[in-house]
Amino acid sequence: MKVVINGEVKEFQQNNMSITQLLMLEDVQMPETVSVQLNEEFISQDSYAQTEIKDGDEVNFLYFMGGGCIKYA
Repeated sequence: MKVVINGEVKEFQQNNMSITQLLMLEDVQMPETVSVQLNEEFISQDSYAQTEIKDGDEVNFLYFMGGGCIKYA
C-alpha cells in the first residue's frame, strides 16, 4: 500500500492500518501531541484507533508548538 505522509510517498506491507498503527510504524514521538489530517480532513484523537488508512491516502502529521515571550533587558 502507498500512502503520502507529509508530502513523501511511503510504501507499507499492510493493506490497511489505523492512524494509531501508522503513528507507531512511523515512530512518531509523543503522538498525543500530534494532530492528524487525513485527505485534508482533521481526525479526532479519539478516532485514531478506528480510522483506517487506505492505499493512496494522504496523511499529514501536524505539531503545534506554543510560543513564548522574549524579554530584552
